[in-house]
Amino acid sequence: MRRYSRITGTGSYLPPRRLTNADLVAQLASQGVESSNEWIVERTGIQARHFVDDGVGSSDLGAHAARLAIEAAGLQAQDIDLIIVATSTPDMVFPSTATMLQHKLGIAGCPAFDVQAVCSGFIYALTVADAMIQSGSASKALVVGAEVFSRLLDFKDRTTCVLFGDGAGAVVLEASDVPGILATDIHADGKHTDLLCVPGHVSGGAILGDPVLKMDGQAVFKLAVGVLEETARASLLKAGLVDADIDWLIPHQANIRIIQSTARKLKMSMDKVIVTVDQHGNTSAASIPLALDHAVRQGQIQKGQTLMLEGVGGGFTWGSVLLKL
Repeated sequence: MRRYSRITGTGSYLPPRRLTNADLVAQLASQGVESSNEWIVERTGIQARHFVDDGVGSSDLGAHAARLAIEAAGLQAQDIDLIIVATSTPDMVFPSTATMLQHKLGIAGCPAFDVQAVCSGFIYALTVADAMIQSGSASKALVVGAEVFSRLLDFKDRTTCVLFGDGAGAVVLEASDVPGILATDIHADGKHTDLLCVPGHVSGGAILGDPVLKMDGQAVFKLAVGVLEETARASLLKAGLVDADIDWLIPHQANIRIIQSTARKLKMSMDKVIVTVDQHGNTSAASIPLALDHAVRQGQIQKGQTLMLEGVGGGFTWGSVLLKL
């Protein structure tokens, strides 16, 4: 009998400190940077985001989300036999954030590692976990997206600092004899590195390069809309399904304009698109599992429905996962 994987539990966590656009605009004004609520909303659809306090890392956010996902799956932490964390903001250079999260959950022995594909990270991590479960290497996987992007932002650059937030989302993926993950599709093209990056690193106890986020917004938008349609259609083709078979589209929550453009290309009403970017901002690898858990707990998404998850991020990376919940 063929072995499949299914999502059996979801969880998410946002740090308590919530900044509305008005809060952020006031903070920027104190540093001589002009912006406005209207300017931010018109270009991005974002109204608020959450930032961590000092001393809080991605592993802390991820552990909160993970506990909720494990509880929702009806499991104990010790039942987990694989942990994959998607993050671009690890607690340390090494060890992996996944091993730190593993310890915070009170688990020992199972494999735990990070995946770094920026905003596509959760799609990549879910794809890897699905493959490991299908191969028999794992039975109960915890897949987490966790980010503290607030620490990478240049608050003198109003075009980028208003976009991002911190948070975490998680799912438990279990082996099943009934298909859950129907198809996956992931890609990368390193020639686009300069469009979205943090060009700094640690060397000899000092930071080399510039350790804050850089982005060419227009170029990213143009590239993102095209590849998101392509990867969604690739996953549909692999599963033998069509646009109309999708009950819910859960895109990476980067920008409302990108989300709307993708929905149009897939002939989907915005009524069938999960949108949390207005309240969360862009939480990178955390955005898709955050949106998924929010919609599940709000009762929007129901068991048995078909979901299209898709993301695009720096690298450039992109991909999609088509699944039945």
